[in-house]
Amino acid sequence: MAERRALPEVRGTLTPGRSLAELTWLRVGGPADWLFQPADVEDLAAFLSAMDASVEVFPMGVGSNLIVRDGGLRAVVIRLGRGFNSIEVEGDRVIAGAGSLDAHVARRAADAGRDLTFLRTIPGAIGGAVCMNAGCYGSYMADVFQSAEAVTRDGARITLSAQDLRFAYRHSEVPKGAVIVSATLRAAQGDPAELHARMEAQLKKRDETQPTKDRTAGSTFRNPAGFSSTGGADDVHDLKAWKVIDDAGMRGARRGGAQMSPMHPNFLVNTGGATAADLEGLGEEVREKVFQTSAIELEWEIMRVGVTAPKSGQATG
Repeated sequence: MAERRALPEVRGTLTPGRSLAELTWLRVGGPADWLFQPADVEDLAAFLSAMDASVEVFPMGVGSNLIVRDGGLRAVVIRLGRGFNSIEVEGDRVIAGAGSLDAHVARRAADAGRDLTFLRTIPGAIGGAVCMNAGCYGSYMADVFQSAEAVTRDGARITLSAQDLRFAYRHSEVPKGAVIVSATLRAAQGDPAELHARMEAQLKKRDETQPTKDRTAGSTFRNPAGFSSTGGADDVHDLKAWKVIDDAGMRGARRGGAQMSPMHPNFLVNTGGATAADLEGLGEEVREKVFQTSAIELEWEIMRVGVTAPKSGQATG
């Protein structure tokens, strides 16, 4: 763990040994060595440029797509807050801070007659949406992305293009240690009332088909087909993650306090008291069963980071 005297002074908040469990949607995980919440981009850049290059950095969004293991994270976790949640609409461009919620961006764009409705039901913030090329209903961040501003591990401020990020299904190539601080999206024109009505319909459908009242982190595994659901009447499900999990008999499967949702088997649920080990262990069990029944290797969509908790009586060093 980096000593406090080895870390730069900041204008934001720097907290040692901060538990990350309450900062993730699944509510599990151990502490970070340090949690840094920068005041603004300048504060973030100054911190990174002055910090010893050997200290690991982990940029964290709102924790909607994350399992932090029970032993915590040996890094300085950077979490963007109020200084990074602005949303501006300039013609067909929507400029959003990386900390702004996807749903808020979709609503603000719709108010201005700009169509980013696919973002409305995606959990998380814009920074994570860029990193994961988030998408649904057949639309992805890559389809609307113009550029992103980022701060590199050495504190430099750079602009990233779509070519730089090399978007793929649920993937982009953000430089290691870089922190996305804002994104500029191009959005087609639409009627505000129609855009809001479409989003309301999407929310209603989501609530009818997904366990939105449970403690989850969104979809657990990527679709083997390599694309998200379109939501259309002609959408096929043979290579959807939920279908191969269901076929493997793992709908509703449990391990400790973890469960694959009976409502939607591609949602991993903390039913109460689950550990990160319960959740990740159940996920690995699902992957094994799916491979046995379908010869398909499911890929995690949820990011898993950190170290496992030491066993009882085991030295921690």
